[in-house]
Amino acid sequence: MPVLRQVPRAEIKDEVVERYYTRLFGDRCPVAEPGTATGTPGDWWTVYALSPDIFQHAVDGFALYRNPARRIDPVLRELGQTRAGWVKQSQFVFSQHCKSLRGLGVSDDKIAAIPHWAVSPLFNEQERAVLAYTDCLSGAGGRVPDAVFDTLKTFWDDEQIFEFTYIACLYDMHAVITRALRMEYDNRAEPIVEVEAPEGFSAADFLGGPPAATPT
Repeated sequence: MPVLRQVPRAEIKDEVVERYYTRLFGDRCPVAEPGTATGTPGDWWTVYALSPDIFQHAVDGFALYRNPARRIDPVLRELGQTRAGWVKQSQFVFSQHCKSLRGLGVSDDKIAAIPHWAVSPLFNEQERAVLAYTDCLSGAGGRVPDAVFDTLKTFWDDEQIFEFTYIACLYDMHAVITRALRMEYDNRAEPIVEVEAPEGFSAADFLGGPPAATPT
């Protein structure tokens, strides 16, 4: 379950939130009867409903990247969103945008290669540049070598680079929020935990012998 309260249908007073609840869940209360058509629990929507204006801002973002005015190839856009989800370790963002890529006709082999794109022969020069740039945004906090921009500018103008940057960073944010609040597929146990040592182990045995003498 998410760490924050979910908003049941009976409490909804905002028209936009109500419209999306109906669109996604029909007549159900998604808190009492969770589940969406894509198989997700749907609790992203019920947590975002805590703040209707933030909910509106988020769904406006979805409309923005699907707007016909966008000038970047949707496959390149989705490669960025999917890779951002993987880099930020968001099972939800990664999984949902794998489905989006498949819907755009991208092969299962290429989708499966996104985690190791740098050593895969399946991506063309443009796709590799986009994935490298996404890694700079999501993995390096925006530290981008000039050579990456030089390659991007061989097929995108400045407006297109800005569009992609904004959308990739938007989904980087969604990945972080979803993980932090443990929503959807990111409601997972922390994988990095201490593994118990064998019975009778002493910290002094860590290097296989007694503690080294302190230098004098």
